[in-house]
Amino acid sequence: MRKVTISRETKETAITLTFNPDGTGKVSVETGIPFFDHMLTGMAKHGGFDLSCTAKGDLSVDCHHTIEDVGIVIGEAVKKAIGDGKGITRFGHAIIPMDESLAQAALDCGGRGYLVYTGTFGNKTLGNIPSDLFEHFFYSLCMHAGITAHITFAGKNDHHQCEAAFKAFGIALGNALRKSGRSKGVPSTKGTF
Repeated sequence: MRKVTISRETKETAITLTFNPDGTGKVSVETGIPFFDHMLTGMAKHGGFDLSCTAKGDLSVDCHHTIEDVGIVIGEAVKKAIGDGKGITRFGHAIIPMDESLAQAALDCGGRGYLVYTGTFGNKTLGNIPSDLFEHFFYSLCMHAGITAHITFAGKNDHHQCEAAFKAFGIALGNALRKSGRSKGVPSTKGTF
């Protein structure tokens, strides 16, 4: 089992998170930001990994610190679960339709953090969250996990676009972290990440 629990406390947030890439999609998320909880729940449920997260943040200021720090902690948990990378599939991708919207995510869990994020929302906020924070969440997660991710989405309904993007990322992540069964070594021509 590659189950990881991480706690992180700053002057802005206190987060406890458990991540299990070998789980079954059991999710319990309480960040104090209902729409964000909904997105994280879809990401983990459809990704097939277990995620438990409680976060208390300075929401009286705004939701930026909480969303950013949850991304950081998920990233740290993913990196720890990957470990030396032996036996993982490494690459994962998914294309997810949600009514008129379509999102895709392609991931490389090979140790290099990078994000290409292509898509725009029609409104400045989504679920009382500034729309630009969703890109920042994925950036924080990818940098701390060592994941290269390409996320693209398009559509007319902001909720559908955002939810499809989170689900696509979750499915791609779940697939990339699965044991490949092909080799017990590190999936890299370098022999290491």
